[in-house]
Amino acid sequence: MFSGLVKNIGFVKQFSGETITIKSDIKPKIGASIAVNGICLTVTRYNDNEFDAILSRESRDNVAIENLSGNVHLEEALMLNDRLDGHIVQGHIDCIGIITKIQRNENGFDFYIKFNKDKAPLIVPKGSIAIDGISLTVNSINNDIFKLTIIPHTFNNTLFHTYKINRRVNIETDIINRSIYHILKNIEQKSAPKWSDIDSILSSY
Repeated sequence: MFSGLVKNIGFVKQFSGETITIKSDIKPKIGASIAVNGICLTVTRYNDNEFDAILSRESRDNVAIENLSGNVHLEEALMLNDRLDGHIVQGHIDCIGIITKIQRNENGFDFYIKFNKDKAPLIVPKGSIAIDGISLTVNSINNDIFKLTIIPHTFNNTLFHTYKINRRVNIETDIINRSIYHILKNIEQKSAPKWSDIDSILSSY
């Protein structure tokens, strides 16, 4: 589990097949979980300020894989006694978004991101969302585009200051939203029990 407060930037030294090699100041243990641009990966090797991790076929098919080069966001998994200043982030990418507009405002920058409209029930105005592993707040939603307001601190201390229009980004929706939606959807799909079913159950006692 992660918080979405990314404090480390790594550099992708190599990405071949399913193995990615990243140089960073982080010194993870073998088997540890680490988020790379919001993707939860398992460390398989560490040596001399660089580590390897494996991306499964499913991960490679469902993330903005072209961004796993150059600088990337890194976050180590939380410990039980860590502060949760962001929100609960699992490192499970829901879909890929596309930056359609970047607009400066008096308090930072507004980023407009187009997303898969099927995920609209999971994205709540003023709710939490993770973009490339960064914990952010959804400002507003209009059809299949949501707006984020990036404050100067986040803009300058993450890779957001390098982002351009048409860049694809990894989106992870809030786990609470996903859980509630899943439960309600399953309830809707199940038909209400008939009185004959209830009578049959009661008669068995």
